[in-house]
Amino acid sequence: MSATAPASATPPLPPASTTASGGKPGSPVAGFFIDLGIAIVALFGLSLLSGLIWGLYRGAVVGSEAVRQGNAVDASALAQQLGQPGALAQIVMALVATGGTALLLYFLRRRADTGERNASLQAARRPSTWGWTLLVATGVVIGSNLIAYLAKQAGIEPVPTNLALMEQALTRFPWFLALFAVVLAPAYEELLFRRVLFGRLWQGGRMWLGMLLSSLAFALIHEIPGTSANGPWEIAQLWLVYGGMGAAFAWLYQRTGTLWAPIVAHGLNNAIALAALVFLGLH
Repeated sequence: MSATAPASATPPLPPASTTASGGKPGSPVAGFFIDLGIAIVALFGLSLLSGLIWGLYRGAVVGSEAVRQGNAVDASALAQQLGQPGALAQIVMALVATGGTALLLYFLRRRADTGERNASLQAARRPSTWGWTLLVATGVVIGSNLIAYLAKQAGIEPVPTNLALMEQALTRFPWFLALFAVVLAPAYEELLFRRVLFGRLWQGGRMWLGMLLSSLAFALIHEIPGTSANGPWEIAQLWLVYGGMGAAFAWLYQRTGTLWAPIVAHGLNNAIALAALVFLGLH
């Protein structure tokens, strides 16, 4: 594989967009942060919307159950009766929020044209594309486990924020969890972080900066400080793992010229992690 030239020495993307007046191309760095800002607002908004929809649904269920039993609905105890979203609801809400954000950014800001889609399909037909994909997926798994091993020797053992959710979903909805973790999540995460965010700077000739910034964003969304019991060193280790994963997938996207490569590599990584959780109880 190393004897061949990169499949996309120049990005398989349309030329950098120009202003509405036909002036100079906009700054790719500014475009990146505009994309990121839209993504944050959309993610927050869709999370609130999906949470509201779940609350209305649960309220209707609790209310109808109370009416059926002939009991009055106690407003003071309503919040306790509603409870918290279960594993399935949380996964669906994450799918709506993050997947919806990825699709919004793609169609609003980074939609592929016919030429790019054709180039991507041609790249997907090359055997070398899948050789690189397997190589990167293997490297990500080995690298992540090596980082975890070295950190453990130093007494650093973080617990991923989503571990409890994954374990709960695994016992009740294993096939849906597998579909989500191996197919759906890799697809929309690669669309958002590699196609939209990394692709913006790659297209503008700032590949290494794009790799850095998109990987930082990828790490942050997977481990947000204050949302778990992890301390600073544990969070730093998780950021290193997720950031390295994001950088590897961005490099694979650039090397092969098709987004299908990092999607498959991401799916393979998640499949191995899920299998380890099932058979070995590892995380």
